[in-house]
Amino acid sequence: MADKVLLEVKDLKRHFDLGKNQILKAVDGISFDIYQGETFGLVGESGCGKSTAGRTIMGLYNRTDGEVSYGGRNVHEMSEKERYEFLRNMQMIFQDPYASLNPRSTVFEIIAEPMEVHGLHKKKEAMQRRVYQLLEDVGLNRDHANRYPHEFSGGQRQRIGIARALALDPDFIIADEPISALDVSVQAQVVKLLQKLQKEKGLTYLFIAHDLSMVKYISDRIGVMYLGHMVELTTSDQLYANPLHPYTQALLSAIPIPDPDIEESRERMLLEGELPSPINPPSGCVFRTRCPHAMDVCAQVKPAWQEQEPGHFVACHLYQ
Repeated sequence: MADKVLLEVKDLKRHFDLGKNQILKAVDGISFDIYQGETFGLVGESGCGKSTAGRTIMGLYNRTDGEVSYGGRNVHEMSEKERYEFLRNMQMIFQDPYASLNPRSTVFEIIAEPMEVHGLHKKKEAMQRRVYQLLEDVGLNRDHANRYPHEFSGGQRQRIGIARALALDPDFIIADEPISALDVSVQAQVVKLLQKLQKEKGLTYLFIAHDLSMVKYISDRIGVMYLGHMVELTTSDQLYANPLHPYTQALLSAIPIPDPDIEESRERMLLEGELPSPINPPSGCVFRTRCPHAMDVCAQVKPAWQEQEPGHFVACHLYQ
């Protein structure tokens, strides 16, 4: 992992106006950096805002507030020409391999489309060679190029989606839960493919998921989100060895251990209550309504985002 910061996210917010004076605060002030060549994992349960954060970073959603900088340039203040170039450097792998591919296009047309839009490989032979090479890079072959998405399994479709994301030779890829819709037996294959491609092409990943065990396997550092807020951030090894935030501890305790004796005897941290609505989040600490360590101050004051240990950030009154 290099020391160069490729992506900077500062106090990013993305709110949705639902009408009738209702504001859904999907992302409500998160900050983190991603270094060139690393995989940054962003995790949390469904509804925490992690996918919205990824789409806002990409520019698919306009920010409500805050700043996203890529290579020192503000993503949301780029000119049309700058954004055109930016989209060659940052691509996205979507969650659902069934919905993200046009069923009426062949695999060749799906992978070639980004290159056609950006005016690359104008000669038919060059375009064909590039598409065939991308298919081979993701573990498919040129015979698959003239088939349609419905002829493939979920894992194969996701490989096609990865090939499409690589078509413009990007530096940065946002992988939005790329394995959650796949069979467990296929998930590891796709993750290993992503790692292989990262090593070969020098890619940087923002890997969004809710499966902490898989995120640990692929990520260098991990940020944990809850109800639109970042609650903890550190290296993958440190997060598993010494989780500080009660929410992170609960997520880790839910991961099954493949030893039945240990699994039966270990103590789990169970969260009570339902996930609050981002339309009307709790005052102070947003996690306090489900936290077993909640104190009076948690309802009154929002915990500060601070570095508790070198490189280990947390937002919790237990450490303030």
